[in-house]
Amino acid sequence: MEYGHPKIIETALIILGYVVIRTIVAQVVKRTLTNRVIQESRGNAIKRVINITLLIIAVIFISLIWGVKQTDLAVFFGSILTVVGFAFFAQWSILSNITSSMILFFNHPIRVNDSIVILEAKDYIIEGKVMNIGLFFTTLETKNGEEITLPNNLFIAKSIKKVVG
Repeated sequence: MEYGHPKIIETALIILGYVVIRTIVAQVVKRTLTNRVIQESRGNAIKRVINITLLIIAVIFISLIWGVKQTDLAVFFGSILTVVGFAFFAQWSILSNITSSMILFFNHPIRVNDSIVILEAKDYIIEGKVMNIGLFFTTLETKNGEEITLPNNLFIAKSIKKVVG
């Protein structure tokens, strides 16, 4: 009977760690939202991505504690990653845009309502006011009132000039 107690304690510690880290992440995201005047819906999307990642990690650790063999776990996740890999290969930019969205959220000077010019555009100049920064796309409004939707990875790959005034 005592054989199960260490597993229960370890599982409880993993769950406690998951809850603590999730709470810390929520506070960091909330602080970032407040400091950078970012839309709450964008913060919620970032929190969902981080929470799903943390949950997957916690489930892996709990599975290992309760005796799931590493080889079985590797085969299972390898199969899932293969299917997801084919899906992302068809649309590889999805993963790139999610990653770019995280970078834009935490560490990029562009905010909603900023007027910007995207430099290095070959065919035409992209200029406008940032209206929304979502998980995949950023929406700009041009001086003519048109909306331009751009993938988030463009903001990481190109030079951006903030227009003051």
